[in-house]
Amino acid sequence: MKGPVRFKQGDVSKALKAASAAGHSVERFEIGPDGRIIVFIGEPEQPAESSIDNELSRILERRP
Repeated sequence: MKGPVRFKQGDVSKALKAASAAGHSVERFEIGPDGRIIVFIGEPEQPAESSIDNELSRILERRP
């Protein structure tokens, strides 16, 4: 038998809506085994450009 539910869907919704209402974008959220809800705000990191991408950009900039 599973243990008692430590959070409700409404709890998650309230946390996410509060972050959005405060002007933050929600990157992700986690729910701990103790029911704690952690909201990570901000923009996700963009992947770094590879050296191939950089070289291609330089070549395309030189084209007429």
